[in-house]
Amino acid sequence: MSLPAHMQAVEITTHGGPEVLKLAEVETPQPRAGEVLIRVRAAGVNRPDVSQRAGAYPPPPDASPLPGLEIAGEIVALGEGVTAWSIGDEICALTPGGGYAQYCRVPAGHCLRLPQGYDMIRAAALPETFFTVYYNIFMRAKLTAGERLLVHGGSSGIGTTAIQLAKAYGAQVAITAGSNEKCQTCLELGADLAINYKEGDWAEQAAAWTKDMTGGPGLDVILDMVGGPYINPGLKLLRRDGRYNFIAFLKGPKAEVDFSKILMNRLTVLGATLRPQTIAEKTTIAENLARDVWPLLDSGKVAPVIHKTFPLKDAAEAHRLMETSSHIGKIMMQVD
Repeated sequence: MSLPAHMQAVEITTHGGPEVLKLAEVETPQPRAGEVLIRVRAAGVNRPDVSQRAGAYPPPPDASPLPGLEIAGEIVALGEGVTAWSIGDEICALTPGGGYAQYCRVPAGHCLRLPQGYDMIRAAALPETFFTVYYNIFMRAKLTAGERLLVHGGSSGIGTTAIQLAKAYGAQVAITAGSNEKCQTCLELGADLAINYKEGDWAEQAAAWTKDMTGGPGLDVILDMVGGPYINPGLKLLRRDGRYNFIAFLKGPKAEVDFSKILMNRLTVLGATLRPQTIAEKTTIAENLARDVWPLLDSGKVAPVIHKTFPLKDAAEAHRLMETSSHIGKIMMQVD
């Protein structure tokens, strides 16, 4: 097919609030060796997009400056050496950037087929959160059946995904969230304990929960996107050989920590963000997802939670909603 020389995309005109996002006409990208070009039908909105817009999360040097880290659509062009996909294939993909646009180029290894019965909106809600959760909880923290996981921000896209995947693989899950409605949604998704952190001490409630379970007190894994004042209480909740995994710092990256707790209980402190990982590393995550998680999506045992969908031209409104933290699950944009 003949591709247009230009396309519509949402640009970050300068660092600042949601109002700096503007719909513009830009050159249509071309796939490089090992990449595919996707006609974007839907894109996810994520916290890293908000951070990039504010100037706190710059894209890698070779990535598109446009925001947007996950998309779904159809492949319209193949870069040199791509054999795993064909023109016309419908896929969802993790992108290095550029998802808020009509066309986006991505490494071929970061594409995944649409799960059975999925439309473009639901498929585009998968890559960023499922890559992040699977990589951090299973590949790095090595959560196993019977272990106890605490997820801060349980009603977010990351949180709702973590609950479902951890329960699917036999773990016990506690979450924190900021309202009773959010807590109820998390319980309906399978969480064993949902703590409204605005009502009482979340650490005390988590400690009481673990003491009521067989196998002794303590958590095995914490997935933390909050940081700051949550760090020390979290470290105290981990049992021997526990793992504390940071993926963001909504309340800041700093805390004064007593490392004797880490020393005496053989704790492991982990941290990773997805975007800086190499193409090969993200391809490995995609391969693991295709093997371990996509069958769960096909069967309906696990599914994305979608809060609201905006047209591409209303990207600023989508970011405003994200910054309120009032949403439950994913915020999406329809691009076509």
